[in-house]
Amino acid sequence: MRSDKRKVAVVGTGMVGMSYAYSLLNQSVCDELTLIDINKTRAEGEAMDLNHGLAFAASNMKISAGNYEDCRDADIVVIAAGVAQKPGESRLDLLRRNTEVFRSIIEPVISSGFNGIFLVATNPVDIMTRITCVLSGFNPGRVLGSGTALDTARLRYLVGGYLRVDPRNVHAYVMGEHGDSEFVPWSQAFLATKSISQLDWELESSLTAHLLRIEEEVRTAAYKIIEAKKSTYYGIGMALTRITKAILGDEHSVLTVSAMLRGEYDQMDVFAGVPCIINQNGVQRILPLSLTDEEKEKFNGSCDILREGYEGIL
Repeated sequence: MRSDKRKVAVVGTGMVGMSYAYSLLNQSVCDELTLIDINKTRAEGEAMDLNHGLAFAASNMKISAGNYEDCRDADIVVIAAGVAQKPGESRLDLLRRNTEVFRSIIEPVISSGFNGIFLVATNPVDIMTRITCVLSGFNPGRVLGSGTALDTARLRYLVGGYLRVDPRNVHAYVMGEHGDSEFVPWSQAFLATKSISQLDWELESSLTAHLLRIEEEVRTAAYKIIEAKKSTYYGIGMALTRITKAILGDEHSVLTVSAMLRGEYDQMDVFAGVPCIINQNGVQRILPLSLTDEEKEKFNGSCDILREGYEGIL
């Protein structure tokens, strides 16, 4: 990674891509931001809109609409593009169409000379991240998805609210598929250094039941948001920004991203949301947790679903 400037290219200027771009600007995460979209006029308009707010920002970011050639010197290419599911269309057919969309993106990005890190936001994110890895031919450490980073933030927010503590002092993770089979390994959830599952609160005699309700609320949060406002984008935009900061800042931070398992948790060649150490090279390494037998079973089941979902795509 170069040290002279920090450049990010965003492919897809829909609500997710632009929530991410807006968050990057407000947090002064990079020096240069390129917006790419099949609708070039849309990308140009979005770039203009962001640029007009620079006078109010704590950043002198260079923002422009561009094309795939502009990815050649980017540190990170974030893919937030994809097609919507048609009425009556099967999940497999949708995946195949999105695979072709990704092929039309990744091939010209690679041809530009891009040698950075791919960060994928398009759902189903674990499978699309695996597809990105295969199509790009990149080392799996340089291809990661947003995974369960947002789910983990939702978990920390809800647990913090329930225990009446700052969510930043809640150390807990959502693992597995970013979807219905995700789960919380409560045996590895802590408030500061104290195990949450062992907390003895005077006013609460059914802690376990409350934690399970919180886990279900995390799992179904996106459905509720979509029912209320059709789509989700602010939270994922901020999650992508956090991952980007960890990469560009060479932070070695622990985040739950979608990464390829190569023996960890006895799983091979499947992308799933797991706690990883993130630095300037992408996934520096996966941080294995000591799961209980029940938690291992849940994780294995989630990986099986992801593996089956990928079959027949490439």
